[in-house]
Amino acid sequence: MGFFDKFKKKVTSTVEKATQSVEKVVEKTTESVTEVFKFNKIKEGLSKTKQNFSDKLKNLLGGRKIDDELLEDIESIMLTADIGFSTTEFIIENIKAKVKKENIEDAEKIYSILKEEIHNILITSPSSENDKIYAIPRDKKPYTIMVIGVNGVGKTTTIGKLANNYKLNGHDVIIGAADTFRAAANEQLAIWAERAGVSIIQQAQGADPGAVIYDTIKSAIAKNKDVAIIDTAGRLHNKGGLMSELEKLTRVTKKLKPDGPDEVFLVLDATTGQNAIQQAKEFMKVSEVTGIVLTKLDGTAKGGVVIPIAAELKLPVRYIGVGEQMNDLQVFDPTYFVEALFGSETGEETILEGE
Repeated sequence: MGFFDKFKKKVTSTVEKATQSVEKVVEKTTESVTEVFKFNKIKEGLSKTKQNFSDKLKNLLGGRKIDDELLEDIESIMLTADIGFSTTEFIIENIKAKVKKENIEDAEKIYSILKEEIHNILITSPSSENDKIYAIPRDKKPYTIMVIGVNGVGKTTTIGKLANNYKLNGHDVIIGAADTFRAAANEQLAIWAERAGVSIIQQAQGADPGAVIYDTIKSAIAKNKDVAIIDTAGRLHNKGGLMSELEKLTRVTKKLKPDGPDEVFLVLDATTGQNAIQQAKEFMKVSEVTGIVLTKLDGTAKGGVVIPIAAELKLPVRYIGVGEQMNDLQVFDPTYFVEALFGSETGEETILEGE
């Protein structure tokens, strides 16, 4: 190889390395911008809860001494934010123990203690890394997600947004409209399927929901779909009827997919506060819920309900709804949630430090 060829090869190699380096910088910058966007959306969504909770707490602690009266005031703020009685009591007892053990006298230090306690309570899902990029296990196709919850909590919009997010991440998605009891359910779900650009299996109102699920999974298998997302009824003539129907739908799923459904997402409305906990307890009796989708977080001061969901139900919140747009269904990140709710002791968020 002559001098010119060697020189050309060296220049080409240098250019390739430089290009790769630039691409990595661009990729990292894009990821950082995306994370900032997500964090800001969560901050905006939690603004009412923050005003109702951490802002009040910060104002309360200034210039106070740590005594029973202060702890009772903290407890009142926590209950107002729908953190719930048993979870509030648990946290208060931990605060008392830490104050005593470390001989803390400055009331303002309770702010960071409480922040840490809440972060410790929140559950990180074993699937959290997959959730972030909407990855699915290769051996689970079609990855079958059953979406349950009472009417009015946002099941339809959640399914549409989930379908859209999975598709944006390269997956072929099919939706099963198995809520055949509600007049407008099929129509609404079809609109969301069209927005997301995914296929949908549906039958006439009053049809057997089990048949819809069977057809959906059969079609998903035949057409090699990656993800099947199934809507279910949120109300029948009585609660017992709804619960027995959900048990039946699980059995139907297993006929074609013995290990299915892969996920059972329970959709809860954050604006209902503690009532959401009671709903979850009822659904958990008949369904193996794998995670919570908490909707309408942007329209409530009761966002603290995330905390007792983790503490009492021992379930991870998988997604949160922070708006009406397609990209407003966010993967739940406990650290982002706590930072958006609290910020630092000075009120500035610290989540993006060091990035």
